Amino acid sequence: MRTIRVQEQDFDVGAEFAGLAGSCTGIGGIGCFLGIVRDAAQSRPISAMELEHYPAMTEPAIERIAAEAERRWSLVGCTIIHRFGRLAPGENIVLVLAAAAHRQAALEATAFLIDWLKTRAPFWKKEHYTDGEQSWVEAREEDDIAAAQWLAEGC
Repeated sequence: MRTIRVQEQDFDVGAEFAGLAGSCTGIGGIGCFLGIVRDAAQSRPISAMELEHYPAMTEPAIERIAAEAERRWSLVGCTIIHRFGRLAPGENIVLVLAAAAHRQAALEATAFLIDWLKTRAPFWKKEHYTDGEQSWVEAREEDDIAAAQWLAEGC
C-alpha cells in the first residue's frame, strides 16, 4: 500500500502509523522519519517556514521517489505526507514511513526517501525571521551529497 499526500493541514503520526501497519501483511519493521519546523535557521530565530509547491509537479515527483524505494527495498507499504503553507516552529512538516519484511530494508528505505524528498521533490521554502525579515532557503550541499550516495551505492 502506498499513501502519498501533499496537504496544508497537520497529520496524526500515530493514526498514519496504525493505518500503514494495519493495511499490509508481511511487515517485519517500519522505518519512520518525522520532520519538524525548527525554531532557528542560520543562527537566526524564525517565526515561520512557508512552503510552496506546484501540485502538477510535486505529487508525480513524490510518486516516482516512492516507486523507486519500493523497487529497491521490496517495500510492502509506504506513507509520505508533506505539508505546505505557513508553518510555525514545532509543527510537523513531513512524515515518511517505510514498511518492509526486515528492519534494515525499512530503515534504509526511510533514509533514501527523506534524502530524495529533500533534493528531488519540488518545494520552495521561505524562512520568516522574528525580526521581520525573510529569505528563500537555498539548496544545501550536504543534502545533495546525502542524496547522491544512493546513486553511488547502486542500491
